[in-house]
Amino acid sequence: MKKFAIAAITATSLLTLGACSNNGGGSDDVVASTKYGNVTKDELYQAMKSRDGKAVLTELVHKKILSKQFKVTDKEVDAEYQKIKTQYGPQFDMLVQQQGEAAVRDIVKTDLLRKKAANKEASVTDADIKKYYDTLKGKVHAAHILVQDEKTANEVESKLKSGSKFEDLAKEYSKDSTAQSGGDLGWFGKGQMVKEFETAAFKLKEGEVSQPVKSQYGYHIIKVLETVKPYDQMKDKLKAEVKKQKEQDPATIQNALDKALKEAKVEVKDKALKDTFTKPDPSQQTPQAPTDQQPAQ
Repeated sequence: MKKFAIAAITATSLLTLGACSNNGGGSDDVVASTKYGNVTKDELYQAMKSRDGKAVLTELVHKKILSKQFKVTDKEVDAEYQKIKTQYGPQFDMLVQQQGEAAVRDIVKTDLLRKKAANKEASVTDADIKKYYDTLKGKVHAAHILVQDEKTANEVESKLKSGSKFEDLAKEYSKDSTAQSGGDLGWFGKGQMVKEFETAAFKLKEGEVSQPVKSQYGYHIIKVLETVKPYDQMKDKLKAEVKKQKEQDPATIQNALDKALKEAKVEVKDKALKDTFTKPDPSQQTPQAPTDQQPAQ
């Protein structure tokens, strides 16, 4: 599950807490009663505010302001929900069971709103495209279907020869994490894959599919999706790829959210949550002590 979503989903099951005292009931409304005393809405709100208040408030504000600028349909939420469910399996199912499907769908919708804001924010120049193109030299864009035994590999190969789509078979058979994206491995160069895989992949022409290739991971069936062609032939497609990369850049997402917050003139009234949207002043941060350690290569 995405990091932001884990914290948000944990808190989202209690999204109504922030509004409890504003929905017509008093702050002393009883949530639970015991012979030793009652737990009121105000007590519950204060407890949750101290634990997850900023995360919940951030989620609510983002949803409120972005919903005015962008539209997310139920169909889009359904598609994204199923995509995440397929990708994370039991972990996602557990979250749904614990938090409720409605709460999880709410988070998915807010995430889609953020993505649309990032899409609007991301701009791509010719220089960006050319820079990306230059990184592709000597690389191929390929996909694979990874299975554990030769018998299954031969079965997949037979289905491919009978006309089945590579992407569909990857989703059905592949044991690799790329299965749900049709086995897409993206662009890679020499030295990035195991020897047997690399040797086979770089012999293929664009659109060609390999016979089963054995490696330490199992049996691969490889398809070369693209090879590097002249810049003018690739420019339009690469523009879409660069756009997608920028949309997923945390800096782009944050810039989009900052602009939306500024335009909406957000003002936090609760003193305990006052600095929820306040950025730290770099000049006030304590400098880190130097270290002799080098980053891992």
